[in-house]
Amino acid sequence: MESLTVSWFSAGGSSAVATKLVVDEIDKIFYIHIDDQHPDTLRFVNDCAEWFGREIETVQSPVKTVADAMRYFDSRGFGRWSPCTQILKRMVRSEWERENSGTALRYVWGMDYQEKGRADRILSAMPKQDHMFPLVDKKLSKEQAHEILTASGIKRPAMYELGYHNNNCLGCVKGGMGYWNKIRRDFPHVFAERAKLERELGGTFLKETPLDELDPEAGRHGGPIVGDCGILCQVIGL
Repeated sequence: MESLTVSWFSAGGSSAVATKLVVDEIDKIFYIHIDDQHPDTLRFVNDCAEWFGREIETVQSPVKTVADAMRYFDSRGFGRWSPCTQILKRMVRSEWERENSGTALRYVWGMDYQEKGRADRILSAMPKQDHMFPLVDKKLSKEQAHEILTASGIKRPAMYELGYHNNNCLGCVKGGMGYWNKIRRDFPHVFAERAKLERELGGTFLKETPLDELDPEAGRHGGPIVGDCGILCQVIGL
């Protein structure tokens, strides 16, 4: 049986370093694009392709935006279940798996050492594939992954530089009050669009508080991910 090792590259800092650590073992690198990504994300994807010395294949769902994904499952689009993750990312991956059903698959993921629980859940939820977690194996944190990017001369995606903890879509429906108030300040048009979407679909992202009624001072958002680059990159051989 043919086998493939695939990195599902999220365009996040941890995912980039995880891919780089095992790039010689990888057959394909996929980036699933969503139209709601910050425009700088594609610059980062291109920079990483040069860093990896490999092509990154961009794929996309026919449903291209968070709002359209929410409308797709309008009765289930609020609470812990995220239709945007399901439709915009997982369904794309599942379709690719169906097209490669006769292939033994091994996936590379970017969970860091503090996310070992997430890695364990992937192992349980996806038993048909083998899985690699390079950052977990090397006990590297998200902060250390960002140190590696800096030392390697790779400019982080703009969302990190703005103080966000992940390079998710603008207006991630899973964010908390502090996150939404930061979006309100940094991207007021996105905040307004998501508030309008709530009213359209009759639900709320923040339990029972609609975005257009959210106290501008509510919640808190931690500082940006930073780290001083020292000997770490030399130790892991990058």
